[in-house]
Amino acid sequence: MTDGAATSDLHFLTVDGGRLAYRDTGGPGAPLVLLHGGFLDHRMWQHQLPYFAREFRVLAPDARGHGASDNASEPFRPADDVAALLRRLDLGPAVLVGVSMGGGTAVDVALEHPELVRALVVTAAGTSEAVFADPWVLGVQAEQQRAFEAGDPAAWVEAYLQFASGPHRALAEVDPAVVALMRDMAASTLAKHREPGPDQRVLPADSWTRAAGIKAPVLAVNGALASTDHLAMADRLVRTVPDGRSATVEGTAHYPNLERPEEFNALVRDFLTGIHGG
Repeated sequence: MTDGAATSDLHFLTVDGGRLAYRDTGGPGAPLVLLHGGFLDHRMWQHQLPYFAREFRVLAPDARGHGASDNASEPFRPADDVAALLRRLDLGPAVLVGVSMGGGTAVDVALEHPELVRALVVTAAGTSEAVFADPWVLGVQAEQQRAFEAGDPAAWVEAYLQFASGPHRALAEVDPAVVALMRDMAASTLAKHREPGPDQRVLPADSWTRAAGIKAPVLAVNGALASTDHLAMADRLVRTVPDGRSATVEGTAHYPNLERPEEFNALVRDFLTGIHGG
């Protein structure tokens, strides 16, 4: 089924323009796909992979330009990459779970390939047409841009890590192990993009309007300390789709799956039990 394997469950799928790396673990259960946030990789799901693999066939791909996947050499649609992976493995419909960028991709798969989607779980995301107006978010993005223009990847990563803490606390208040993992993932991904280049992603048009037609049930699991923008996008998605609901993980920001994995996992598991008995 795969084009090669690096370890027992890290595999590679050849697509137009390169190879995608993905974890493939679990048994013969229903498929569940974990889609990571921007500048991270499949390792952000370290607490979800073993938990859900007990009952599901769990896939955790690295998006193009992230982790062990190739950089994009031509325009591509992230949703099509997820669809290609499911079709190559003859899987679906699947539950798609995504944080931030990964949440937007999950929604886009539901828009472009609805037959492959059983349910959606998103965190800090709506569709891939992100809307940013929060002064705190805009300030962090400005710090990242200044660091990039100055050729200072370490400063870029430190600015990026502010999303781990969110606008209401200091980074020192976040579990050091979570910060260390995020720093390593972000630095590794950033190292793949040392030379400026175009963003090759092609995103669906009119995604917010089309989201009203998503038939799959949607759960938004948000950290209570996340930015106003990210909470607003997730809330807008839940209110737009016909079957949407939300849950909050207190004491966490952009990445509740890393900060409070037991609570995150239980919320997702209860949602899946409610829609199809697991």
